[in-house]
Amino acid sequence: REVDKIDERILTLLDDMAETMYAKNGIGLAAPQVGVLKRVVVIDVGDGLMELINPVIVEASGTQTCQEGCLSIHGYFGDVKRPAKIKVKALNRKGEEFTYIATDLLACCTCHEIDHLDGVLFTDKASNITKITD
Repeated sequence: REVDKIDERILTLLDDMAETMYAKNGIGLAAPQVGVLKRVVVIDVGDGLMELINPVIVEASGTQTCQEGCLSIHGYFGDVKRPAKIKVKALNRKGEEFTYIATDLLACCTCHEIDHLDGVLFTDKASNITKITD
């Protein structure tokens, strides 16, 4: 569900999701992964925390193959075809709309997390799925 009001619950959700993502050594986390059916995502591919509320991909071009894993499906990895470049529109925690251009890992991660908001797992799109044994 879209977030229609950014209140204390949404701010706490963003904080808790970031804490969980970092604790699990992830680079992205979507609210449905923690049992909350809201369009909220956190991402950090090494350039600092990004908080996305109601994110939408408004442009996509090119193709790249990303090797992906997921905090929801621990130990499995696969190759997923994703756009090479995307333009995303979202709200920040203050309710301000912003856009950003993503390429490479950030594009893969953003697409992966937005897929979660739509009920799609990377395994639905992946080829060469392998399980890494501990």
